[in-house]
Amino acid sequence: MAAMETRRVRPELRDFEPYVAGRSIDEIKAKYNLHSVIKMASNENPLGTSPVVQKVIRDNVPLAFRYAQAGNPLLRSALAGYLGVVDAECLVCGNGSDEIIDLLIRVLARPGKDNIVAFDPCFSIYKVQAKLCGVEFRQVALDDNFHFPWDALLAKADERTKIIFVTNPDNPSGYAVPVTDLVDLASRIPEDALLVVDEAYIDFADPLEEYSMLPVFRKMTNVVLLRTFSKLFGLAGLRLGYGIMPPWLADYLMRSRLPFSVNILAEKAGIAAVQDEIFIAKTRETVLRGRRDLTQGMQAAGCTVYPSQANFLLVRPPMDPAIICERLLRKGIIIRGLGSYGLDAFFRVSVGNEEENRIFLGAITEVLNG
Repeated sequence: MAAMETRRVRPELRDFEPYVAGRSIDEIKAKYNLHSVIKMASNENPLGTSPVVQKVIRDNVPLAFRYAQAGNPLLRSALAGYLGVVDAECLVCGNGSDEIIDLLIRVLARPGKDNIVAFDPCFSIYKVQAKLCGVEFRQVALDDNFHFPWDALLAKADERTKIIFVTNPDNPSGYAVPVTDLVDLASRIPEDALLVVDEAYIDFADPLEEYSMLPVFRKMTNVVLLRTFSKLFGLAGLRLGYGIMPPWLADYLMRSRLPFSVNILAEKAGIAAVQDEIFIAKTRETVLRGRRDLTQGMQAAGCTVYPSQANFLLVRPPMDPAIICERLLRKGIIIRGLGSYGLDAFFRVSVGNEEENRIFLGAITEVLNG
Protein backbone atom coordinates (compact mmCIF):
# COMPACT_ATOMS: atom_id res chain seq x y z
CA MET A 1 0.00 0.00 0.00
CA ALA A 2 1.34 3.44 -0.91
CA ALA A 3 2.56 5.66 1.94
CA MET A 4 0.00 8.36 1.10
CA GLU A 5 -2.86 5.86 1.29
CA THR A 6 -1.53 4.45 4.56
CA ARG A 7 -1.42 7.89 6.18
CA ARG A 8 -5.12 8.32 5.51
CA VAL A 9 -5.94 5.33 7.72
CA ARG A 10 -6.14 5.71 11.50
CA PRO A 11 -2.77 4.64 12.98
CA GLU A 12 -4.22 1.95 15.25
CA LEU A 13 -5.85 0.24 12.24
CA ARG A 14 -2.83 0.00 9.95
CA ASP A 15 -2.01 -3.51 11.23
CA PHE A 16 -5.66 -4.48 11.64
CA GLU A 17 -6.29 -8.23 11.54
CA PRO A 18 -9.84 -9.23 10.54
CA TYR A 19 -11.95 -12.01 11.99
CA VAL A 20 -10.80 -15.39 10.67
CA ALA A 21 -13.80 -17.42 9.51
CA GLY A 22 -13.92 -21.17 8.99
CA ARG A 23 -13.54 -22.56 5.47
CA SER A 24 -16.72 -22.82 3.42
CA ILE A 25 -18.23 -25.90 1.79
CA ASP A 26 -18.04 -24.36 -1.71
CA GLU A 27 -14.37 -23.48 -1.21
CA ILE A 28 -13.46 -27.05 -0.24
CA LYS A 29 -15.53 -28.58 -3.05
CA ALA A 30 -13.70 -26.48 -5.61
CA LYS A 31 -10.23 -27.00 -4.16
CA TYR A 32 -10.43 -30.79 -3.84
CA ASN A 33 -12.89 -31.51 -6.67
CA LEU A 34 -15.47 -32.99 -4.29
CA HIS A 35 -19.19 -33.46 -4.86
CA SER A 36 -20.20 -33.55 -1.18
CA VAL A 37 -18.65 -32.05 1.94
CA ILE A 38 -19.43 -32.39 5.64
CA LYS A 39 -18.86 -29.18 7.58
CA MET A 40 -18.12 -29.62 11.29
CA ALA A 41 -16.14 -26.43 11.79
CA SER A 42 -18.47 -23.51 12.56
CA ASN A 43 -20.70 -24.78 15.40
CA GLU A 44 -23.84 -24.60 13.27
CA ASN A 45 -27.05 -26.49 14.03
CA PRO A 46 -26.58 -30.19 13.08
CA LEU A 47 -30.23 -30.41 12.00
CA GLY A 48 -30.12 -27.34 9.77
CA THR A 49 -33.07 -24.95 9.84
CA SER A 50 -36.45 -25.97 11.22
CA PRO A 51 -39.00 -26.93 8.51
CA VAL A 52 -41.49 -24.66 10.27
CA VAL A 53 -39.12 -21.72 9.98
CA GLN A 54 -38.30 -22.55 6.36
CA LYS A 55 -42.01 -22.32 5.51
CA VAL A 56 -42.29 -18.96 7.27
CA ILE A 57 -39.34 -17.63 5.27
CA ARG A 58 -40.85 -18.86 1.98
CA ASP A 59 -44.25 -17.40 2.84
CA ASN A 60 -42.72 -14.01 3.62
CA VAL A 61 -40.39 -13.68 0.64
CA PRO A 62 -42.89 -11.29 -1.07
CA LEU A 63 -42.24 -8.88 1.82
CA ALA A 64 -38.52 -8.63 1.08
CA PHE A 65 -39.04 -5.22 -0.53
CA ARG A 66 -40.36 -3.85 2.80
CA TYR A 67 -38.34 -2.46 5.69
CA ALA A 68 -38.78 -4.26 8.98
CA GLN A 69 -40.68 -2.41 11.69
CA ALA A 70 -38.34 -0.06 13.54
CA GLY A 71 -37.06 -1.56 16.78
CA ASN A 72 -38.41 -5.05 15.99
CA PRO A 73 -41.16 -4.89 18.64
CA LEU A 74 -42.85 -8.13 17.54
CA LEU A 75 -39.60 -10.07 17.72
CA ARG A 76 -38.71 -8.59 21.11
CA SER A 77 -42.18 -9.48 22.39
CA ALA A 78 -41.84 -13.05 21.12
CA LEU A 79 -38.42 -13.32 22.75
CA ALA A 80 -39.74 -12.01 26.05
CA GLY A 81 -42.44 -14.70 25.93
CA TYR A 82 -39.91 -17.39 25.10
CA LEU A 83 -37.46 -16.39 27.83
CA GLY A 84 -40.21 -15.93 30.38
CA VAL A 85 -38.29 -13.89 32.93
CA VAL A 86 -37.41 -10.60 31.19
CA ASP A 87 -39.49 -7.82 29.68
CA ALA A 88 -39.23 -6.70 26.06
CA GLU A 89 -37.71 -3.39 27.22
CA CYS A 90 -34.62 -5.34 28.34
CA LEU A 91 -34.03 -6.79 24.87
CA VAL A 92 -32.08 -5.42 21.92
CA CYS A 93 -32.00 -7.38 18.66
CA GLY A 94 -29.16 -7.13 16.19
CA ASN A 95 -27.57 -8.39 13.00
CA GLY A 96 -26.09 -11.30 14.91
CA SER A 97 -24.91 -10.91 18.49
CA ASP A 98 -21.79 -9.41 16.86
CA GLU A 99 -23.74 -6.19 16.36
CA ILE A 100 -24.71 -6.10 20.04
CA ILE A 101 -21.04 -6.54 21.01
CA ASP A 102 -20.09 -3.66 18.72
CA LEU A 103 -22.85 -1.43 20.09
CA LEU A 104 -21.92 -2.14 23.70
CA ILE A 105 -18.33 -1.09 23.03
CA ARG A 106 -19.36 2.04 21.13
CA VAL A 107 -21.92 3.11 23.75
CA LEU A 108 -19.92 2.35 26.90
CA ALA A 109 -16.19 2.76 26.21
CA ARG A 110 -14.42 6.03 25.38
CA PRO A 111 -11.69 5.72 22.73
CA GLY A 112 -8.23 6.29 24.10
CA LYS A 113 -9.43 6.46 27.71
CA ASP A 114 -11.31 3.33 28.77
CA ASN A 115 -10.45 -0.35 28.53
CA ILE A 116 -12.07 -3.76 28.08
CA VAL A 117 -10.96 -6.98 29.78
CA ALA A 118 -11.35 -10.57 28.57
CA PHE A 119 -9.64 -13.94 28.68
CA ASP A 120 -7.12 -15.22 26.15
CA PRO A 121 -8.13 -16.96 23.96
CA CYS A 122 -11.61 -15.53 23.51
CA PHE A 123 -14.13 -14.80 20.76
CA SER A 124 -12.03 -12.62 18.45
CA ILE A 125 -14.87 -10.17 17.74
CA TYR A 126 -14.39 -8.69 21.23
CA LYS A 127 -10.82 -7.74 20.35
CA VAL A 128 -11.50 -6.78 16.73
CA GLN A 129 -14.30 -4.37 17.59
CA ALA A 130 -12.43 -2.89 20.55
CA LYS A 131 -9.51 -2.08 18.26
CA LEU A 132 -11.82 -0.69 15.58
CA CYS A 133 -13.31 1.61 18.23
CA GLY A 134 -9.90 2.67 19.55
CA VAL A 135 -10.44 1.10 22.97
CA GLU A 136 -7.67 -0.65 24.90
CA PHE A 137 -8.21 -4.42 25.08
CA ARG A 138 -6.63 -6.30 27.98
CA GLN A 139 -6.41 -10.08 28.16
CA VAL A 140 -5.64 -12.69 30.79
CA ALA A 141 -4.46 -16.16 29.81
CA LEU A 142 -6.70 -19.08 30.69
CA ASP A 143 -5.36 -21.81 32.99
CA ASP A 144 -3.63 -24.78 31.37
CA ASN A 145 -6.90 -26.73 31.58
CA PHE A 146 -8.81 -23.79 29.98
CA HIS A 147 -10.47 -22.84 33.28
CA PHE A 148 -11.07 -19.20 34.27
CA PRO A 149 -8.54 -17.53 36.64
CA TRP A 150 -10.92 -15.02 38.23
CA ASP A 151 -8.39 -13.23 40.43
CA ALA A 152 -6.07 -12.60 37.48
CA LEU A 153 -8.99 -11.27 35.44
CA LEU A 154 -9.98 -8.86 38.20
CA ALA A 155 -6.38 -7.74 38.60
CA LYS A 156 -6.46 -6.50 34.98
CA ALA A 157 -9.50 -4.31 35.64
CA ASP A 158 -9.38 -0.78 37.03
CA GLU A 159 -11.51 2.35 37.38
CA ARG A 160 -11.48 2.80 33.59
CA THR A 161 -12.66 -0.71 32.77
CA LYS A 162 -16.08 -0.46 31.14
CA ILE A 163 -16.69 -4.04 29.97
CA ILE A 164 -15.53 -7.45 31.17
CA PHE A 165 -16.35 -10.18 28.63
CA VAL A 166 -16.81 -13.79 29.75
CA THR A 167 -18.04 -16.47 27.33
CA ASN A 168 -19.96 -19.23 29.10
CA PRO A 169 -19.72 -21.95 27.79
CA ASP A 170 -16.39 -20.79 26.45
CA ASN A 171 -15.11 -21.03 22.88
CA PRO A 172 -13.05 -22.94 21.77
CA SER A 173 -12.88 -25.14 24.90
CA GLY A 174 -16.56 -25.68 25.71
CA TYR A 175 -15.72 -25.15 29.39
CA ALA A 176 -18.49 -23.64 31.49
CA VAL A 177 -18.76 -22.35 35.05
CA PRO A 178 -21.85 -22.49 37.27
CA VAL A 179 -23.94 -19.37 37.56
CA THR A 180 -22.84 -18.92 41.17
CA ASP A 181 -19.30 -18.16 39.97
CA LEU A 182 -20.56 -15.42 37.66
CA VAL A 183 -22.77 -13.87 40.32
CA ASP A 184 -19.73 -13.72 42.60
CA LEU A 185 -17.64 -12.19 39.81
CA ALA A 186 -20.26 -9.51 39.17
CA SER A 187 -20.09 -8.51 42.85
CA ARG A 188 -16.30 -7.95 42.60
CA ILE A 189 -15.85 -5.98 39.37
CA PRO A 190 -15.20 -2.20 39.38
CA GLU A 191 -18.20 -0.01 40.06
CA ASP A 192 -18.40 1.49 36.56
CA ALA A 193 -17.83 -1.79 34.72
CA LEU A 194 -20.41 -4.15 33.24
CA LEU A 195 -20.02 -7.91 33.14
CA VAL A 196 -21.04 -9.09 29.66
CA VAL A 197 -21.69 -12.84 29.67
CA ASP A 198 -21.81 -14.28 26.17
CA GLU A 199 -24.25 -17.21 26.31
CA ALA A 200 -24.10 -18.13 22.63
CA TYR A 201 -23.81 -21.82 23.54
CA ILE A 202 -25.77 -21.88 26.79
CA ASP A 203 -28.64 -23.92 25.32
CA PHE A 204 -26.37 -26.98 25.16
CA ALA A 205 -25.27 -26.84 28.82
CA ASP A 206 -26.49 -29.73 30.94
CA PRO A 207 -28.18 -29.15 33.32
CA LEU A 208 -29.10 -25.80 31.83
CA GLU A 209 -30.27 -24.21 35.08
CA GLU A 210 -26.83 -24.73 36.65
CA TYR A 211 -25.06 -22.55 34.09
CA SER A 212 -27.39 -19.88 32.67
CA MET A 213 -27.56 -16.44 34.27
CA LEU A 214 -31.03 -15.80 32.85
CA PRO A 215 -32.92 -16.90 36.01
CA VAL A 216 -30.93 -14.43 38.17
CA PHE A 217 -30.81 -11.58 35.66
CA ARG A 218 -33.51 -9.53 37.41
CA LYS A 219 -31.40 -9.45 40.58
CA MET A 220 -28.32 -8.11 38.78
CA THR A 221 -27.71 -4.44 37.97
CA ASN A 222 -24.34 -4.72 36.23
CA VAL A 223 -24.80 -7.74 33.95
CA VAL A 224 -25.55 -8.05 30.23
CA LEU A 225 -26.28 -11.39 28.54
CA LEU A 226 -25.66 -12.11 24.86
CA ARG A 227 -27.65 -14.70 22.92
CA THR A 228 -27.75 -15.83 19.28
CA PHE A 229 -30.10 -17.51 16.81
CA SER A 230 -27.14 -19.08 14.99
CA LYS A 231 -26.77 -22.22 17.11
CA LEU A 232 -29.89 -23.68 18.74
CA PHE A 233 -32.27 -22.11 16.20
CA GLY A 234 -30.26 -22.85 13.05
CA LEU A 235 -30.35 -19.32 11.61
CA ALA A 236 -26.63 -18.53 11.25
CA GLY A 237 -27.08 -17.42 7.63
CA LEU A 238 -29.80 -14.88 8.49
CA ARG A 239 -27.63 -13.11 11.11
CA LEU A 240 -29.80 -12.62 14.17
CA GLY A 241 -28.85 -12.19 17.80
CA TYR A 242 -29.87 -10.23 20.86
CA GLY A 243 -28.74 -8.81 24.16
CA ILE A 244 -30.48 -8.94 27.53
CA MET A 245 -29.61 -5.87 29.58
CA PRO A 246 -30.92 -3.24 31.99
CA PRO A 247 -33.62 -1.08 30.35
CA TRP A 248 -31.52 2.11 30.57
CA LEU A 249 -28.74 0.48 28.56
CA ALA A 250 -31.16 -1.10 26.09
CA ASP A 251 -32.54 2.39 25.43
CA TYR A 252 -29.10 3.74 24.54
CA LEU A 253 -28.36 0.82 22.23
CA MET A 254 -31.72 1.18 20.50
CA ARG A 255 -31.04 4.87 19.93
CA SER A 256 -27.59 4.29 18.43
CA ARG A 257 -28.26 1.09 16.48
CA LEU A 258 -28.25 1.43 12.69
CA PRO A 259 -31.84 1.41 11.42
CA PHE A 260 -33.23 -1.84 10.01
CA SER A 261 -30.10 -3.87 10.84
CA VAL A 262 -32.41 -6.85 11.41
CA ASN A 263 -34.03 -7.61 8.06
CA ILE A 264 -37.68 -8.53 7.75
CA LEU A 265 -37.09 -12.20 6.87
CA ALA A 266 -34.75 -12.67 9.83
CA GLU A 267 -37.37 -11.11 12.09
CA LYS A 268 -40.16 -13.39 10.81
CA ALA A 269 -37.87 -16.42 11.08
CA GLY A 270 -36.85 -15.51 14.62
CA ILE A 271 -40.43 -15.23 15.80
CA ALA A 272 -41.23 -18.64 14.33
CA ALA A 273 -38.04 -20.21 15.70
CA VAL A 274 -38.70 -19.44 19.36
CA GLN A 275 -42.16 -20.97 19.02
CA ASP A 276 -40.98 -24.26 17.47
CA GLU A 277 -40.65 -26.28 20.67
CA ILE A 278 -40.27 -29.60 18.83
CA PHE A 279 -37.24 -28.44 16.83
CA ILE A 280 -35.65 -26.84 19.90
CA ALA A 281 -35.96 -30.07 21.90
CA LYS A 282 -34.74 -32.22 18.99
CA THR A 283 -31.68 -30.01 18.47
CA ARG A 284 -30.69 -30.15 22.12
CA GLU A 285 -31.20 -33.93 22.21
CA THR A 286 -29.12 -34.40 19.04
CA VAL A 287 -26.25 -32.26 20.33
CA LEU A 288 -26.06 -33.84 23.78
CA ARG A 289 -26.10 -37.37 22.33
CA GLY A 290 -23.64 -36.47 19.57
CA ARG A 291 -21.30 -34.77 22.01
CA ARG A 292 -21.15 -37.96 24.07
CA ASP A 293 -20.64 -40.20 21.04
CA LEU A 294 -17.90 -38.02 19.55
CA THR A 295 -16.11 -37.80 22.88
CA GLN A 296 -16.09 -41.56 23.33
CA GLY A 297 -15.11 -42.22 19.71
CA MET A 298 -12.18 -39.80 19.67
CA GLN A 299 -10.93 -40.97 23.05
CA ALA A 300 -10.93 -44.53 21.71
CA ALA A 301 -8.84 -43.29 18.77
CA GLY A 302 -6.21 -41.88 21.14
CA CYS A 303 -7.24 -38.22 21.36
CA THR A 304 -7.56 -36.08 24.47
CA VAL A 305 -11.05 -34.59 24.45
CA TYR A 306 -11.88 -31.75 26.81
CA PRO A 307 -15.24 -31.74 28.66
CA SER A 308 -17.69 -29.47 26.85
CA GLN A 309 -21.02 -27.85 27.60
CA ALA A 310 -21.29 -26.50 24.04
CA ASN A 311 -22.10 -27.96 20.62
CA PHE A 312 -18.43 -28.56 19.84
CA LEU A 313 -15.40 -30.29 21.31
CA LEU A 314 -11.81 -29.17 21.86
CA VAL A 315 -9.44 -31.99 20.94
CA ARG A 316 -5.71 -32.61 21.38
CA PRO A 317 -4.80 -35.40 18.95
CA PRO A 318 -1.68 -37.61 19.09
CA MET A 319 -0.35 -36.10 15.84
CA ASP A 320 -0.09 -32.69 14.19
CA PRO A 321 -3.62 -31.20 13.91
CA ALA A 322 -2.64 -29.41 10.68
CA ILE A 323 -1.98 -32.78 9.05
CA ILE A 324 -5.26 -34.15 10.37
CA CYS A 325 -7.24 -31.16 9.09
CA GLU A 326 -5.66 -31.40 5.64
CA ARG A 327 -6.24 -35.15 5.31
CA LEU A 328 -9.85 -34.78 6.45
CA LEU A 329 -10.39 -32.00 3.91
CA ARG A 330 -9.33 -34.38 1.16
CA LYS A 331 -12.04 -36.73 2.44
CA GLY A 332 -14.59 -33.91 2.35
CA ILE A 333 -14.74 -33.19 6.08
CA ILE A 334 -14.12 -29.68 7.45
CA ILE A 335 -13.05 -29.23 11.08
CA ARG A 336 -11.42 -26.16 12.65
CA GLY A 337 -7.71 -25.86 13.21
CA LEU A 338 -6.98 -23.44 16.04
CA GLY A 339 -3.85 -21.66 14.93
CA SER A 340 -5.75 -18.35 14.92
CA TYR A 341 -6.43 -18.92 18.65
CA GLY A 342 -2.77 -19.65 19.34
CA LEU A 343 -3.60 -23.31 19.98
CA ASP A 344 -1.54 -25.10 17.34
CA ALA A 345 -1.71 -28.47 19.14
CA PHE A 346 -5.52 -28.61 19.10
CA PHE A 347 -8.50 -28.74 16.76
CA ARG A 348 -12.18 -28.06 17.33
CA VAL A 349 -14.96 -30.17 15.89
CA SER A 350 -18.65 -29.25 15.87
CA VAL A 351 -21.23 -31.85 16.79
CA GLY A 352 -22.91 -33.07 13.61
CA ASN A 353 -25.98 -35.19 13.02
CA GLU A 354 -25.77 -38.93 13.59
CA GLU A 355 -24.51 -39.74 10.08
CA GLU A 356 -21.96 -36.91 10.04
CA ASN A 357 -20.59 -37.97 13.43
CA ARG A 358 -20.24 -41.57 12.22
CA ILE A 359 -18.44 -40.57 9.03
CA PHE A 360 -16.12 -38.21 10.91
CA LEU A 361 -15.18 -40.82 13.52
CA GLY A 362 -14.41 -43.35 10.81
CA ALA A 363 -12.31 -40.85 8.88
CA ILE A 364 -10.27 -39.54 11.80
CA THR A 365 -9.61 -43.06 13.05
CA GLU A 366 -8.31 -43.91 9.59
CA VAL A 367 -6.10 -40.80 9.54
CA LEU A 368 -4.69 -41.47 13.01
CA ASN A 369 -3.94 -45.06 12.11
CA GLY A 370 -1.86 -43.89 9.16
